[in-house]
Amino acid sequence: MSATLVDSHCHLDFPELAGQLDGIFALMRENAVAKALCVSVTLEDFPRVHALAMAHDFLYASAGVHPDYPDLPVVTEDDLLTRAALPRVVAIGETGLDYYRLTGDLEWQRERFRTHIRAARACTKPLIIHTRSAAEDTIRLMQEERAGDAGGVMHCFTESWEVARAALDLGFYISFSGIVTFRNAKEVQAVAAKVPLDRMLVETDSPYLAPVPFRGKINQPGHVRHVARYLAALRGVQEDAFADITTSNFHQLFKV
Repeated sequence: MSATLVDSHCHLDFPELAGQLDGIFALMRENAVAKALCVSVTLEDFPRVHALAMAHDFLYASAGVHPDYPDLPVVTEDDLLTRAALPRVVAIGETGLDYYRLTGDLEWQRERFRTHIRAARACTKPLIIHTRSAAEDTIRLMQEERAGDAGGVMHCFTESWEVARAALDLGFYISFSGIVTFRNAKEVQAVAAKVPLDRMLVETDSPYLAPVPFRGKINQPGHVRHVARYLAALRGVQEDAFADITTSNFHQLFKV
């Protein structure tokens, strides 16, 4: 394999991976995964994420608060902008809406999402958006807050083609994880067959969602090769050509 890949979304600071970096980096080299974006899920953990990017010139960082954390302090635009201004921070997020695990009044989640969109527009850095069981509200808030002005990516995409089309219309990229390789992921595969190649990214979301043939095991960035291989075959594209396309997409979106 001559073309290199980028894992556009991973969590190397999580305890499942943090103590195994030498082996993780070796597998990345073995699979020609040249770069990875380490994604923040809380501002409290952000220093760990940023330290990884500062210590390794093939890693980048994001700054954001995941929607699954209801008990954290209110995040402000200044909180995000201060961190976004640091070296090697290339995105705002992950942010978005998740109605799968949480119930009741989730207006706090929507306000947190709005704050992230406004910060991304202010610093002109792209958004990393998570949505689960909340697609209608996610797209509505993206439209209302003009998320397209910042751009970004719908990460670990598992929604319908209609949701993908709405995100694409806002200028967003669509990223596929190991889920697309699962036998029962027919809707995701159908979407992956239609997304324009110049708007597609690949990711692991490690340590979660390991692709076939590692399903059920701890995931890591080197396994993004298997996501890319599956998608290349699905689209009838040579694997090296697909790697070149998605790597170029990453560079264009995140300005690296």
